[in-house]
Amino acid sequence: MVEKSHDAGFWPSVYDPFRNLGARLADWITPASEASTDETAYRISMELPGVQDGDIDLTVEDGVVSVRGEKKSEREDKGDTWDFRERQFGSFQRSFRLPADADAEAVSADLKDGVLIITVPKQAPAEPKAKKVTVKKG
Repeated sequence: MVEKSHDAGFWPSVYDPFRNLGARLADWITPASEASTDETAYRISMELPGVQDGDIDLTVEDGVVSVRGEKKSEREDKGDTWDFRERQFGSFQRSFRLPADADAEAVSADLKDGVLIITVPKQAPAEPKAKKVTVKKG
């Protein structure tokens, strides 16, 4: 006698609607970012739709750029016989370690159309210095 097993795809789990909730929440709270470089600077772009510049805290410390902030989203719809309001809030933080040739003192940032662009200029390569060393007789 062969027993039939229940097909997991056929019988939906009670938990299916919540299965990807953590990933969706993390995507909403953790902004997407990308980094690029050219001959003169490093650039970090972060998607921050709906975030005001006053809600962003950008710091540079010990070779690390940290961006902290808060996303706030509100939506309200009204009909003849109904009202719908939705509010979402969440704070985020992202940190990026700077390369050795980054000029941490000259970091700048611009927020435009919901995209934060952090620019970190590269330092000019240090000129090698020659030093004469005296050899002592011992």
